[in-house]
Amino acid sequence: MTSLLLRPHPTARPTDVTGVVEWFGAMQAQDVASGLWSLGLRLPGWTQADVHQALERREALRTWPMRGTVHLVPSRDARWLLEVTGVRALAGAERRRAFLGLTEAEADRAADVLGEALAGGLRMTRAECLGTLNAAGIETTGQRGYHLLWYAAQRGVTCIAPHIGTEQTFALLDEWVPDPHRPDRDEALGILALRYFRSHGPTTRQDFAGWTGLTAADAKRGIAAAGAALTTVSVDGVEAVVDPALLDAPRSPVDDVHALPGFDEYLLGYKDRSLMLDEAHKQAIIPGGNGVFQSTVVCGGRVVGTWKRTLGRTRVKVAVRPLADVDADSRARVGVALEAYATFVGLPLAVEWAARTP
Repeated sequence: MTSLLLRPHPTARPTDVTGVVEWFGAMQAQDVASGLWSLGLRLPGWTQADVHQALERREALRTWPMRGTVHLVPSRDARWLLEVTGVRALAGAERRRAFLGLTEAEADRAADVLGEALAGGLRMTRAECLGTLNAAGIETTGQRGYHLLWYAAQRGVTCIAPHIGTEQTFALLDEWVPDPHRPDRDEALGILALRYFRSHGPTTRQDFAGWTGLTAADAKRGIAAAGAALTTVSVDGVEAVVDPALLDAPRSPVDDVHALPGFDEYLLGYKDRSLMLDEAHKQAIIPGGNGVFQSTVVCGGRVVGTWKRTLGRTRVKVAVRPLADVDADSRARVGVALEAYATFVGLPLAVEWAARTP
């Protein structure tokens, strides 16, 4: 929880969007509202509008750097992240294209069409991008459109710019970030390892490989490249990697309460989630195992419930469903955590508690 910046860190406390995203290296953000609140949680006093303005200042951007999933990444690091981790997703895209009836040549042409349309500092909404492809004779029905937008970003032609209203927008990566950082491969792997383990550790090399999509060999190479910036410890008899700054951090139990978004790195940053989540509660968090994570109520580092928000014009309504016994005192502290979210989105809060899930 300390590594995840959900508790005070002994040596680091990022104070802006750039700092938080660089601390993690990449933050799950396939759901934009979840990504914004993941940042807001770690920037006390910031509002959703503040985070949006930081993204407009290009402190971070969204793209598909690894595992074919949208993440927030430091803007200057987007190019090398795509080259180091995204290449494996591109290599595996042939089967998906065949299923969609697309050829690589068609996908490359779509990326070129979008590159030409966006040139000159333009931004286009998702609908405008798809309309541009259709006008060029490239069919975008079904999942073809999504795949072509993904492919253009995966190739480093485009990136996801901040929303305009409720509309996702796209821009040219080279124009959005004209001065990218260009480390060599070993340095890049070392940066990835350092950022992952300092923001998620102590955890295993296998979790690092799963998070990045790197091969086991490259994961090991990255840890070696990070050198003395990381160290190893034993957790329940399993070798784990951690930021040395945490070796002397307090280890007494902490009874804190958080209202986390569903796609926060708290759960998405690991393959093994047993430290955070009871196996019996997994279905409630990931219904049907479809990859859509519910927002979680976390007490003392463990998931004890879920919450769903409904944004209205005059208030944000939150329905909380306990997965474990939550006493009156804990419910009051959950309310405080949800008030922080309501302040973040700028609306008064209304909370409803549902019956505990069996």
